[in-house]
Amino acid sequence: IKIADGFDRKNISSDIDLVIVGNAVSKDNIEVVQTDKMGLYFCSMPQALNRFIAAGKKPIIIAGTHGKTTTSSILAWILYKANLDPTFMIGGLLKNFDSNYRLGKGEHIIIEGDEYDTAYFDKGPKFLHYDPYIALLTSVEFDHADIFKDLDHVKGAFSGFLSSIAPGHTLVAYDGDKNVADLISGIKCKVERYGQDMDSTWRIQNISLDPPWTVFEVLKQNRIFGTFKTNMIGMHNLLNIISTIAAADRLNIPGEVIAEALKTFQGIKRRQEIRGIKNGITVMDDFAHHPTAVKETISAARPFYTKGKIIAVFEPRTNSSMRKVFQTIYPSSFESADLICIRKPPLLEKIPPAERFSSEKLVDDLKNQGKEAYFFSNTEAIIDFLIDRAIAGDLILIMSNGGFDNIHGKLLERL
Repeated sequence: IKIADGFDRKNISSDIDLVIVGNAVSKDNIEVVQTDKMGLYFCSMPQALNRFIAAGKKPIIIAGTHGKTTTSSILAWILYKANLDPTFMIGGLLKNFDSNYRLGKGEHIIIEGDEYDTAYFDKGPKFLHYDPYIALLTSVEFDHADIFKDLDHVKGAFSGFLSSIAPGHTLVAYDGDKNVADLISGIKCKVERYGQDMDSTWRIQNISLDPPWTVFEVLKQNRIFGTFKTNMIGMHNLLNIISTIAAADRLNIPGEVIAEALKTFQGIKRRQEIRGIKNGITVMDDFAHHPTAVKETISAARPFYTKGKIIAVFEPRTNSSMRKVFQTIYPSSFESADLICIRKPPLLEKIPPAERFSSEKLVDDLKNQGKEAYFFSNTEAIIDFLIDRAIAGDLILIMSNGGFDNIHGKLLERL
């Protein structure tokens, strides 16, 4: 396959049978214009994935505001360890495979189902292009402020996804999320609920910490299904794991196979990923950017890092986090942090002035709560500060959905 570096109309020629258009490409892109000019067939990536890869397979679609990548990755590894030879396409790099995709010969395909828009010519969510054999729904919150007006708009998108599940197929849903509970009420397909309520089909009990492991029991219909252990941290990850156990059980995968898969799951790049330890200081990278994800990520680390400070470093970078829609919510996301560094959003000029998020105001709000928080206009200033303040035993938890100017590598070089 020929790979072209950069866009050029010369890349589009008359011998091309189909042009697949990604959702980051606008209608004014020179290759899109050339495709249209030449009258070539084109489609979106989800359409292509459904038509050419998922065809003839049983799709397992993981959807939700949070936890999609982690949940998809765990489930892919469970199916692989069960010798089901799965195909998968996931929005993160699985360390077990050193890849975000795999072409298997088995009958199942695992797809991370995104609620974001499909393409410039299809503003509907990506996950509407699939026919779920099993669907997992982890959570529903307001996000993607650039395409959704409000929570009801988001719920409408997920409602459409749930409507795509045939009556004979299965939905595994987190009933501890009020929005999820509202959406699944009256749904026609088979529903297996997971959470922490006594009436959940699947739930956890007897959680204990044995660093680096978390050990827990899983109950199915109030009967012990099995005891499991994971090196992933935080209740949000345990909930992600329960959903994969429920889905795996639906596929008749034995509990002991699931347990072995969970023990050997190596995680995903940029999800609570330890980038290095230097002079007793741990540098961790995480993709967290939504206020809920930031809060859960920091609080998850607390029980495992008790000998020093948790230093939270946050770069607001997404279309939502650079807008003031979360301005009043972010201050509560840093409760478990001892020291907080907030960077100025690097792409703030893209946002209309009246809609912009203020890192300075967030820092002021955190200080008013008694937190030690600092604002930084650039990454180098953060690194200089951390070199001076971090000591052995500290965890530096860096959160951004972008590269953050390679802060992790630069920091580890200088510590």
